[in-house]
Order: sequence, then C-alpha cells, then structure tokens
Amino acid sequence: MPFKFENLLVWQRAIDFTDLVYDASAKFPKDELFNITSQFKRATTSISLNIAEGASGNSNPEFQRFLTYAGRSVAEVVNCLYICRRRKFISEEQFKLLYSKAEELAKMISGLSNSLK
Repeated sequence: MPFKFENLLVWQRAIDFTDLVYDASAKFPKDELFNITSQFKRATTSISLNIAEGASGNSNPEFQRFLTYAGRSVAEVVNCLYICRRRKFISEEQFKLLYSKAEELAKMISGLSNSLK
C-alpha cells in the first residue's frame, strides 16, 4: 500500500463505518436528501478524510490536529444519529449499532492522538 494511512486500523474502521452510515441513510425519506441525509454522509466521510490527510502530513502535531477534526466529525455523526432516531429514520437497533461503532472510533482516534504526544 503506497499511503501510510491505509495501514492504520482506525482509518480502515472509519471506512467501514462510512459504509454502515451510507447503508442506513439509503432508506431515509427522499425529501431529506439535501438535509440530514447529506449531513450524515458528509460527517461520516469527514472522519476517514481527516485521518488520511493528517497521516499524510509531516509532523505529529499536524497529525494530531487532523485527528481532532476526525473526532469532531464523529461527534457530528452521533448528533445526526440522535436526530435520525427521533425522526424514526433509523430503528433503535440501528442507533445502538452505529452509536457503538462511533464510540469505538472516537476511542481509537483519541488513543492514536495520545500516542503521538
């Protein structure tokens, strides 16, 4: 693999998480396409994008900064999960699964950031 971020388990898990969010949001009402559906997808995609961009940088502080952005995107996804559950776009079971995956990602991102100090 030519890019070092591709070897990071946290990046791989972020990509897997994106697949889950895309699958869940495919069933959302069509009138939400440019609202919560778009925001949900952009927030989850931002997680792996920031990990990749940060890993491609030249310093640990720079990588940590991008990991902070990735962590914030996880929080944004969690907020979207609450909205989607309240609007009944996802089931309680989907909420719990996606929430647990988001929590796992947040811990991995935090752990990686702490290891760079």
